[in-house]
Amino acid sequence: MSVSSAAVAAVSGLGFGLSLIVAIGAQNAFVLRQGISGRHVAAVVAVCTVSDIVLIAAGVGGFGVIVESAPGVLVVARYAGAVFLIGYAVPTARRALSPDALRCEAARATAAFGATVATCLALTWLNPHVYLDTVLLLGSFASTYASPDRWFLGAGAMLASLLWFTALGFGARLLGPLFARPLAWRVLDSVIAVVLLVLGLGLLCSG
Repeated sequence: MSVSSAAVAAVSGLGFGLSLIVAIGAQNAFVLRQGISGRHVAAVVAVCTVSDIVLIAAGVGGFGVIVESAPGVLVVARYAGAVFLIGYAVPTARRALSPDALRCEAARATAAFGATVATCLALTWLNPHVYLDTVLLLGSFASTYASPDRWFLGAGAMLASLLWFTALGFGARLLGPLFARPLAWRVLDSVIAVVLLVLGLGLLCSG
């Protein structure tokens, strides 16, 4: 291993990781909403980042081969994820359609830490695309590198997750003035509800 090869692997992992994670999805939409509202942002960013680090490490370590040989795991995850996404789309749509829902939610904000973390965990670990991206795709890409360069690649991908979720979660507050109006929240929730519903139905139809 040389310093140059390790650096190339790390940069490749950073770019590959960003290409997988920077997309409109249920997890990113949730992080964005929490960031704009300023509620439990650090916890949400930490959950997403640590989850990605664990999954990336599993992929680089070869766990992707196991998942690939046991497709039943992804089948269960697909249907469980579909049910959760569609189920979560319902209250999101309700918030978008009812101004009163926004006021009720604000009143419960201080007591929602556990629910927020649980939702974030579910959006991450019940999404089969997470396993396809971080475990199978990244794992396959990492397997083309010799050890220990593949671990530098994995470190680059982990850094990508850390940078992205931190920027998305804490940078979203810059949109605060825009979301000072209830209408902006209703539009955002409408978009999120549609994304959740499309992803959930997509999982059901992909079987």
